[in-house]
Amino acid sequence: MYVEIDQNSGFCFGVVRAISKAESALQELGGEVYSLGDIVHNRMEVQRLESLGLCTVTHEDMEKLQGRDLFIRAHGEPPTTFRRAEALGIRVIDATCPVVAQLQRKVVAAFEKMSVVGGQVVILGKRGHAEVVGLTGQVDDNAIVVEREEDLEQIDFERPIFFLSQTTQSVAHFWRLAEVMKSRLKDESMLTVDDTICRRVSNREKALGEFAARFDVVIFVCGKKSSNGKVLFDVCRQSNEHSYNIEEEDELRDEWFVGCQSVGICGATSTPAWLMERVASAIRDKFQE
Repeated sequence: MYVEIDQNSGFCFGVVRAISKAESALQELGGEVYSLGDIVHNRMEVQRLESLGLCTVTHEDMEKLQGRDLFIRAHGEPPTTFRRAEALGIRVIDATCPVVAQLQRKVVAAFEKMSVVGGQVVILGKRGHAEVVGLTGQVDDNAIVVEREEDLEQIDFERPIFFLSQTTQSVAHFWRLAEVMKSRLKDESMLTVDDTICRRVSNREKALGEFAARFDVVIFVCGKKSSNGKVLFDVCRQSNEHSYNIEEEDELRDEWFVGCQSVGICGATSTPAWLMERVASAIRDKFQE
């Protein structure tokens, strides 16, 4: 059985930067670092960093962290989080991805533009996702979040719309919704569209589809919480019906590999390379006699 790991899969720039910052802080501060939420949507990588001393906390825990160091992950946070940290005497290590930080500024500018003309800011994104919470928080939650076409019913099509997207959404889905909005407005000029999807992520879709089509079986490795993982796994399934999503090697099932001669292993932007290597080793140990 031939096993290959997709060299284009794994951590994106923003995640690499955040984890590098976390590791440096842990080394300098002797493990006294608290991450506001999972540093990455991958349970295995979170456990690795926790073994080095990183502690995952929630917003409710902030009251207990006076004088401590609080790590802001790549997804970013709303301004209220930074103000609260300052008021509590918490030192912030800000690892917000530069692409996300730029999008946060764009949301503010879009809101200001729409305020003048009585319009609405609409964001394609997963409700409750950390990045989306950070985006809507830039404008005190005065933005409409949509995930699918049915959600467009929240929009007032008699008013102007400024449409943006969470950085890890599907480009095709974004433009499909933009076309639906345009068709429902009495004047196309009432719609402003800013494709804010990260190209370092979206450009993986075509390459991943081509990778998945080359193998008998595809094993897609990602955390259950990964929004980007859901998008990319769908790309795999569209190219290869024998695609399976796992979080770790213990979830591999023998029946997937019956008659299989080749396996492709790939993952999300939150999937560490060491975990894909571990999955590949497990498959080789079991099936390469």
